[in-house]
Parts: sequence; structure tokens; C-alpha cells
Amino acid sequence: MSIRIGIMGYGNLGRGIECAIRHNPDMELKAVFTRRPPETVRILTEGAFVYAAGEAEKHKDEIDVLILCGGSATDLPEQTPEYAKWFNVVDSFDTHARIPEHFANVDKAAKASGHVGIISVGWDPGMFSLNRLYANVILTEGRDYTFWGKGVSQGHSDAIRRIDGVKDAKQYTIPVPEALESVRKGENPDLTTRQKHTRECFVVAEEGADLERIEQEIKTMPNYFADYDTTVHFISEEELKRDHSGIPHGGFVIRSGCTGWEDEHRHVIEYSLKLDSNPEFTSSVIVAYARAAYRLHQEGISGCKTVFDIAPAYLSSFDGEYIRAHML
Repeated sequence: MSIRIGIMGYGNLGRGIECAIRHNPDMELKAVFTRRPPETVRILTEGAFVYAAGEAEKHKDEIDVLILCGGSATDLPEQTPEYAKWFNVVDSFDTHARIPEHFANVDKAAKASGHVGIISVGWDPGMFSLNRLYANVILTEGRDYTFWGKGVSQGHSDAIRRIDGVKDAKQYTIPVPEALESVRKGENPDLTTRQKHTRECFVVAEEGADLERIEQEIKTMPNYFADYDTTVHFISEEELKRDHSGIPHGGFVIRSGCTGWEDEHRHVIEYSLKLDSNPEFTSSVIVAYARAAYRLHQEGISGCKTVFDIAPAYLSSFDGEYIRAHML
């Protein structure tokens, strides 16, 4: 039997989820839920339905896992605990500082309903998180460094778009080259948040909007821009579509450490990603964890989980015999 998937939200991430489902033959898209008028949303999957977001509860018995594609700034903190009352859920919550709080809220709701909620799934948090953990347990004496970009951050772009007077926006995260090179050399530099990355924002403002206020709100936004050197460019809608229509991203997780009785041998572990489409790669990770959510629920497990809690075999559509023979 196919794992029946629902998608809450049909933006860039929702469309990426739909494409990822197509590449996973043990899954099927049953429904898309949207805050837009359902009749205006055109999906690609034949036989799947589009419903208003408010109708989700009515379809709880038709869906095995609901994937939540809202933004981390305002949507997911409310949506994930709410929908965990009726569904197994997976989200891509990426406000690192608030993950413990979000985990606690989802865990309470999921345990009360007997569902599984897997949060903060994607590439960071997500795949990068796993690599930080693996590197730490291997090189117990060492230092961690994470660099993002250059690329478009969906969460940060969404946070800008929520500012009053902003019509559209794209935000690029850019590693500081000198900092990255120093880490790769194993120099173990002490780097502040500001010394590792810069942020560049391209903003389309509503007509008559206060540009100075918008720029100040961006640069002082906690958890997003306040700790970075941030440049804000106000451009036209045409320029944004022409020059910033893509959604590339990527980055590096690096741990530099030492081994030996006197710490005489040095090692550098580096994991990197170069992504042509941030949302489509994120979607592919999320869909694998949707499979895990379904399997855990089938085993009678409930509560909130992160990527740290999921055994790799739960992610694969292949059975244990196959992955031992071909991937171990």
C-alpha cells in the first residue's frame, strides 16, 4: 500500500514536495491544502485533490502523513502542534534558536493524539545537523564550523516578506571567503557570527512604503539579521524576476580536530552541498522523513522527533537486505 501524503501549502516548497513524491513509488499525493481559493490552485498530480486549509481535519483518515510547507517565522510554530492533533506531520522549521521550544510544543500535541511529528527536516537543520553530530562523535577534540551559501535562504526571504510594506524579496547568505579558507586549513579560528557570513537582501517595496523603516526592521530582526552585516537593496519587481528568479543554495559543515596520545595528528571533516534548487532538495529530504514518520507510527510510536532520532534505514524505500548488500 502506498503512503498517502498531504501537503499543507503550495508555494515553492509545496511544489517541490509534489515533485519528490513522484520519484518515490511507495508514496502517493492525496491532497493539497491551501489558504488560497482552492479553485485557483493548479497542481501537477492527476487524481489528487485541492482543498481549503480549514478543511484539513475532515480528511484526517485519508492521509498518512501531512507535510507542512509554511514559513518558520509565523506559520510552523502554530501549524505543526495544531495539525499534530489529527495527522502524523513533518515540517522544515529552521529557526535554530527556537527548535527546543518548537520541539516541546509539537511533542506535547503529538503524544496526546498518538501521532508522530518530525520537525526541522531539510539540509540545515537536517542533513547538516547529522553531519555535525557524526563529526563530533568521531573527533571528540575539535571545533565545528558551518558556512551557508552563497544562496537564497527561503526562511529569511519569507521573514522579509512578512514585513509591512514589502511586496516581495530574496535574501542571499554569503560566506566570508577568508573565514572559510582559514577553517579549511585547520587553523581553528575564533569566529563570531558576523565574521562568518554576510547577508544581502533584494526587496520590492509596496508603492509609498517607508523604505528606511523596512531596512531598519530587516537589519534588526532577531534570529535572522541582527547578528550579521546586512545589505538591503530596493529594486523593482521586474528586476527581481529578471535577476533573482532562481533559488540556489548550499554550504559546508566542517569539523577540525585531533587524535593521538598528545593530539599530534590533525584531521578535517568536510561535508558540502551545492544545490541548484533549495526547495526541491529540501523537499526530497522531507519526503524521506515522511516515510520514517509513517513507519514509526505503524510501530505505535508517538511524539516529536528530529533527524537525530531516526535510524537511517527508516528513510529508505529499500528493505534491510538490499541496503546492507548495496550501500553498507
